Amino acid sequence: MKRQTQNILYHLLPVVFWLLAIGGSFVGYLAISNFQFQISNVLHFFAPAVLAWVATWIIGRLKRHEEAVTPSFHVAVLLSIAAYWLPSVLVLVLPIWVYLFYLNAFSLRVVTATLIGFVLVAIWTLVLFKLSTLTYHLSPLTYNLYAWLPTGAFVVAYIASTIVRRTLRAR
Repeated sequence: MKRQTQNILYHLLPVVFWLLAIGGSFVGYLAISNFQFQISNVLHFFAPAVLAWVATWIIGRLKRHEEAVTPSFHVAVLLSIAAYWLPSVLVLVLPIWVYLFYLNAFSLRVVTATLIGFVLVAIWTLVLFKLSTLTYHLSPLTYNLYAWLPTGAFVVAYIASTIVRRTLRAR
């Protein structure tokens, strides 16, 4: 592959992946909501996606043999907040732990930091419920599964663009 073609693909493919993810998510939202735009529905649909993408971005920045306790705590907090709208998003912790194991950054301290992040958000959620700041929104794991459309699209777009950038990096 020529250097110029490699450079064009390096910059163009991630943009294409993100446009597909964002465009597909908006089309999916409009199809599900019968072409009605309401802020509360948009929040329920896209908030878990953004939080899951930020969590994936935090873990994606780690290097081999790097300490992962603080990032795993941050990821647990973000995924716990996203679980307010999409409870099944907590399943993303398992692939993140597998990735940390691949990076040789997985340890008992990582598991403990993750659990502390979950417990911290649970405690603050209970406090905010008692203060009536948050509305009571306890839902089963299968609630709002349509929100997996943008969540999956954002995470896959991030992973695909990262792979393309690392593969086509100018050497």
